[in-house]
Amino acid sequence: MDGETLSTIILLGSFLIMILLRFPIAYAVGISTILCMISMGQNLVTLPQQMVKGVWSFSLMAVPFFITMGVLMGSGGISEKLIALANSLVGWMRGGLAQVNIVASYFFGGISGSAAADTASLGSILIPMMVDEGYDTDFSTAVTITSSCEGLLVPPSHNMVIYATTAGGVSVGALFMAGYLPGALLAISLMVGSYILSVKRHYPKGERFSIVTFCKQLWKSIWALLAVLIVVVGVVGGVFTATESAAIAVIYSLFVSVFIYKGMNWKGVWKSLDSCIGTLGIVLILIAMSAAFGNCLTLLHVPAKAAALITSISSSPVVIILLLNLILLVLGMIMDMAPIILIATPILLPVAVSAGLHPIQFGIMMVLNCGIGLLTPPVGAVLFIGSAVAKRPMEKVVRATLPFYLCMIAALLLISFIPQISLWLPQLTGAL
Repeated sequence: MDGETLSTIILLGSFLIMILLRFPIAYAVGISTILCMISMGQNLVTLPQQMVKGVWSFSLMAVPFFITMGVLMGSGGISEKLIALANSLVGWMRGGLAQVNIVASYFFGGISGSAAADTASLGSILIPMMVDEGYDTDFSTAVTITSSCEGLLVPPSHNMVIYATTAGGVSVGALFMAGYLPGALLAISLMVGSYILSVKRHYPKGERFSIVTFCKQLWKSIWALLAVLIVVVGVVGGVFTATESAAIAVIYSLFVSVFIYKGMNWKGVWKSLDSCIGTLGIVLILIAMSAAFGNCLTLLHVPAKAAALITSISSSPVVIILLLNLILLVLGMIMDMAPIILIATPILLPVAVSAGLHPIQFGIMMVLNCGIGLLTPPVGAVLFIGSAVAKRPMEKVVRATLPFYLCMIAALLLISFIPQISLWLPQLTGAL
């Protein structure tokens, strides 16, 4: 066995072992990198150099800004207004509250960019509301956690920024525009599934649709929706960069939450910022550690070897795309989203491009795969949050989620094999 193969086994083997032993992901990445560098005979002084290089990026500054924006808007009384807007739009349907849950997640995702924040914020309101209306608790929880993944696709998503930075040469503005239709496709697929189950179980429907009521709720929610408009239009129109738009969005979110919706006072602002620091610390140290890990992958030629291995199984683009989805789904079951994007992108993106996928389309695929992973045991963070909010055993929530997994997989396959779902809007707006 040559030294390069041995170092590759040490890097990936030790990482997987620590993941299975439930090490914190940053420790798993860092320790496996150190062990690999020692086996390669590298000076460990290069470790902090690679870590600093990983976070020394102007575009990455958008990540803490977008996270802060999401926390401020999520804590500022936005949830209730978006729920009311969604209710005025789709509440009249059979299983109306389930449809409201899904549509509200689409709106709220464009503000928070986080599936966990969506589940915690909307779930705490909608799950009890659905149960009071006669919906099954596990069904209500399943709808909440699956629809929360829409927020990962709808801009502004900080995970899209992480992918764009890791992939290199991918436009953040184009990724933002690319997320709208896949997010809508996911919402529609979940709505169809919810409707079928609601008809079968005789769940109630709400009041008849009223254009007057819808316009009133839209006007009340307009300040929240404008935050997304500022970011997306600003970036795609070239008015400012993603980082600049994120900074402006934070100031706007602070103003709206405190002075317009009055959902928080200054004490609440400081509390929200305090919660941001913990999240940002985790994200940034992961990015730094993953940069050093990725450097080891490059030195060991792992991306080229992985591409050769996958293409040796089959030369068919269809088979390769299915294999990529399968790999990402399995990774999503054992790892959180940010580490998967940071570690898997350098390895799998060349394979995806060789199979005819556009980097932007692959980015959408990766984010949705990771989102499904957030709902699956043993590491499904959003699954755990949903179970905690609903106070239901995880196993029962998983069982209720099974039909919705099928809806999400259907949306994933459509996105994987129909490029225009992801690329049409960026091409139309000139972002691509």
